[in-house]
Amino acid sequence: MKEGVRYLTLFAFSSENWRRPASEVGDLMDLLRVYFRRELNELCRNGVQLRVIGDRAGLPADIIDLIDQTETLSRDNEQIIVVMALNYGSRREITEAARRLAREAQAGLLDPAEIDEQLFGEHLSTADIPDPDLLIRTSGEQRISNFLLWQLAYTELVFVPFSWPDFSEEHLRDALREYQRRDRRYGASAG
Repeated sequence: MKEGVRYLTLFAFSSENWRRPASEVGDLMDLLRVYFRRELNELCRNGVQLRVIGDRAGLPADIIDLIDQTETLSRDNEQIIVVMALNYGSRREITEAARRLAREAQAGLLDPAEIDEQLFGEHLSTADIPDPDLLIRTSGEQRISNFLLWQLAYTELVFVPFSWPDFSEEHLRDALREYQRRDRRYGASAG
């Protein structure tokens, strides 16, 4: 990406979105089908690697197949890594990481005293992905909605009034300029 973005994570469908009316969920699933079928070749031509995080088991079988196909065909691409959060909820992700650590400790594979922030982070679905530097929240909402709760600890937040379909390249540049004006200290005092 010409703006220097190496990773882009999109919150496409949350685990809470299943609570929406069935017709709306169906429309969202149809959009996913269209996206995966229509954009696969374009993603590969542009060097995009697609990775999906979230609970695939809750998704329709044909969408799981499209995800698997897209991830396989794009896995060697290196221009930008697009992480799509589908049927994703951060509280669930954190709970699952805690369960995996508890099972390892119960099996004698891990001393609970060894569990620290780094080890915990290695049990999240984003273990090999850097924490976000910037979160852009669209639609005028000023909340993070159960999205990457652990990973956003030191992320800069920018809220914009535009809905996602109306979010343009110029809006992205504006958000990046705002990010560049920030003084990121990660808890340290201003120097």
